[in-house]
Amino acid sequence: MAQIGIVGAGAAGLAAAFDLTRRGHQVTIYEAGDALGGLAAGFKDERWDWTLEKFYHHWFEGDRDLLKLADEMGVRDRILFPRPKTSFWIDGKIVRSEISPSALFLPLSFPSLMRFGLTGVYLKLTPFWKSLEKYTADEWMRYFMGEEAYGKFFRPLLIGKFSDLYDRVNMAWLWARIKSRSLRLGTYQGGFQAFLDELGRQVQQAGGVIYLQTPVTRIHLEDMKPVLSTARGAQRFDWVLSTTSPQLMLKLTDRLRETAYGDQMAALVSIGGLCVVLAVKHQLLTDGTYWLNLPARSADKRQNDFPYLALVEHTNYMDRQHYGGDHLLYLGDYCPPDHEYFTLSEDALVARFLPSLKRVNPAFDESWVRKAWVWRAPYAQPVPFVNHSEAIPPLQTPLPGVLWASMSQVYPWDRGTNYAVAMGREAARLIG
Repeated sequence: MAQIGIVGAGAAGLAAAFDLTRRGHQVTIYEAGDALGGLAAGFKDERWDWTLEKFYHHWFEGDRDLLKLADEMGVRDRILFPRPKTSFWIDGKIVRSEISPSALFLPLSFPSLMRFGLTGVYLKLTPFWKSLEKYTADEWMRYFMGEEAYGKFFRPLLIGKFSDLYDRVNMAWLWARIKSRSLRLGTYQGGFQAFLDELGRQVQQAGGVIYLQTPVTRIHLEDMKPVLSTARGAQRFDWVLSTTSPQLMLKLTDRLRETAYGDQMAALVSIGGLCVVLAVKHQLLTDGTYWLNLPARSADKRQNDFPYLALVEHTNYMDRQHYGGDHLLYLGDYCPPDHEYFTLSEDALVARFLPSLKRVNPAFDESWVRKAWVWRAPYAQPVPFVNHSEAIPPLQTPLPGVLWASMSQVYPWDRGTNYAVAMGREAARLIG
């Protein structure tokens, strides 16, 4: 039986602990926050029966690793897969955007519509992503999809997400976004937090120990064994698995920055994410759209029609009776961690975002807002450049007994619970 320390109680750390405790290892998890879940964690208003994710989340029907874990936990029947409506905001109108017969009515010329459809089908069907990472998404899509379709649908989304880095993101990343999508989107009865809490409960039931509000302050070696330091003291382990951001891992871990592995970590680029969540009195997207993709012409968010990337009406996806009758909106965005959105007060950020809602529903009034929350995460989205697979460090660090597993390593797939689970379980297999 090995003594194993895990830094972070997100999906990766909990999935690793689930496997390791069942193999008889003694697992201790240290989590800096006051709840399990990491970026998938939720919150709950006093009026609600279900929790709501701080940052919008859903699963896809092809999320095999997540669904397999749910089967093993005995909770697969609690995962719901409704089919919500997703749309684009194009030329001042809401246009349905799923890869479905509705795509025949997109506002494109016939030749561009054909190229749009054929390119989408190719990307959905091909399993060969490696050759795509040699090209930027910008150059590949302009060449194959054409300027009209790419310029109207995909370039605005890339600009909205990656700002002035949009034309450096590689095509394999965009392939993965299209490849993994399903029309039905999944969630858990009670919210993602309920799933993560159940996973944590089963880890503890199998003998694992979880310390919340206990940040790790140092990772170092003693007699070639990894040691974790926290406010509870220093604890030596046979193995340590860290699930932190690359920047935090380098800050915490002695000697790692002096290695080629540390150089790889330091070169990884990521951006932050934020969501303004609103509980409002009336339905905003009255056509039933759940997810509205918003176009961006400029990396300067003040120059765009909307100062954020996505408008998500959660209660057009899940019944609002789970949330005390509230209509729930996400106003979500990605931006560099030094962007003003990370320094504006919560009230100022809400005030910046609210006026845009009149564009999609002229009846909207600020008196509709019952309550607002602001959630921000400076490490939320890795940025993959050309030939990115060559830049990713392996799970095993050069330090004996120290593994690192983060969303920066799930490439070509995008960050998400399913891939965090897969990576956590892979780390557990390496430990044995």
